[in-house]
Amino acid sequence: MSLPGFGKTALPVLLEPWHQFMRPDPLETRNTLKLLSYNIQVGIQTRHYPDYLIKAWQHVWPAGRREHNLQQIAEMIRHYDIIALQEVDGGSFRTQYVNQIHYLAKAAHKEYWHQQLNRNLGRLGQHSNAVIGNIRPLNINDHPLPGRKGRGAIAFEVGELNPLIVVMAHLALGRRDQDEQLKYIGGLIGRYRSAVVMGDMNTDSLRILNDSPLKNVGLKAAHARATYPSWRPTKCFDQILVSQHINITKMGVLDFALSDHLPVAIEIEIPE
Repeated sequence: MSLPGFGKTALPVLLEPWHQFMRPDPLETRNTLKLLSYNIQVGIQTRHYPDYLIKAWQHVWPAGRREHNLQQIAEMIRHYDIIALQEVDGGSFRTQYVNQIHYLAKAAHKEYWHQQLNRNLGRLGQHSNAVIGNIRPLNINDHPLPGRKGRGAIAFEVGELNPLIVVMAHLALGRRDQDEQLKYIGGLIGRYRSAVVMGDMNTDSLRILNDSPLKNVGLKAAHARATYPSWRPTKCFDQILVSQHINITKMGVLDFALSDHLPVAIEIEIPE
């Protein structure tokens, strides 16, 4: 499958209608996995840069619209088998002590959810990564990432005979910390033939594949399209990387501008 968007300049914004993207194709194989990665920004709707200031209070105080936003997210994610979420709250004052991971899993009718707490601010915030899905992993492990505190990855296996390792992560902002974290992730996937790395990488896929510790581990990018900021995307921060031999049957950056990031979705054939 050829991947659009790889070149020296950014690909023009091309978004897939989220409510149409995962409609089943009568000709497609059923031996597939649908994956989605989304930085939900704690359920805060952000439409332009001034919202970072205007809505800053929502990072501390409860907001009446937050539950409505979570319902919209749940409606979107219910179409996927494995969902990786970043910037989700595990239950604090600002969410009225609602664990957003559990809430989304229940609202999206998902059987399994897992929370990784990365910054425990007590009642002020439970900054977390999360995995939600229909598939219960064989095993799942939380990994604090090197570099500045507060960044983490979740690693889990899917399948029994030839397991697929899935690592979801939220990387740091700085290049040095990112490289340390990508090297650590490379160690997690190194002994597996089939791997998926997904999440908010805070850097573009071309750098990860060509100029980082992951450049020689046999991954390819599903896309090089911009996902941030959601209202006028210019940065390819949100990615799903897969092993070279895994066939990607569908890919899209979704037209779902609720957070300051856009969600990324792919469908892959389950490797034999």
